Amino acid sequence: DVVVNVAPIIGDGQLKGSVGVIHDMSEILSLTAELNAAKERIRKLEAKYTFQDIVGRSDEIRIAVEQAKIAAGTPATVLLRGESGTGKEVLARSIHELSDRAEKPFVPVNCAAIPGDMLETELFGHVKGAFTGADSRREGLFLHAQGGTLFLDEIGEMPLALQSKLLRVIEDRKVRPVGAEREVPVDIRFVFATNADLALNVENGRFRADLFYRINV
Repeated sequence: DVVVNVAPIIGDGQLKGSVGVIHDMSEILSLTAELNAAKERIRKLEAKYTFQDIVGRSDEIRIAVEQAKIAAGTPATVLLRGESGTGKEVLARSIHELSDRAEKPFVPVNCAAIPGDMLETELFGHVKGAFTGADSRREGLFLHAQGGTLFLDEIGEMPLALQSKLLRVIEDRKVRPVGAEREVPVDIRFVFATNADLALNVENGRFRADLFYRINV
């Protein structure tokens, strides 16, 4: 913030302020431009942290935003439900930016866009030689999100076998890279999103009931 307290005009027409002496109108205009630029930066920051990217005026949107603001101030796991294109990732980013993890990474993962046999190594990483083609160690996205927020979009598309491993991470806050012997502690906040009816998927055997109760917080 920039503050200049200007005293009355003195002697030769100079303006004397608490920060120094302003000699002419060009200097005043320059300071005004800097102040306006600072105000614009503050406005953008306020927009970033107050869910201004969420478009909509319906009661449903208003309630969702208010709930998200409350959730952002807690360490709770969040599940966002809604049709594709309704802004679930924007809401997830806003929750992250308003949380105490805002200075740490926000890592989005679209579970539907990554083949099931690759999703495990994307999330958990692997050690060198863990499988054919693993010529070097790779750090997974769980570790990339260390200290921050991991956003798992389209969680309903995650294979059942991987769901059980995800449940273990949520419960124990530890990950074991593919081929590794030891687990690695992680400190991450989970935000999930889906356009599916997970409760129905549980009934149909397509989604683990214990995982659903863990993420539906």
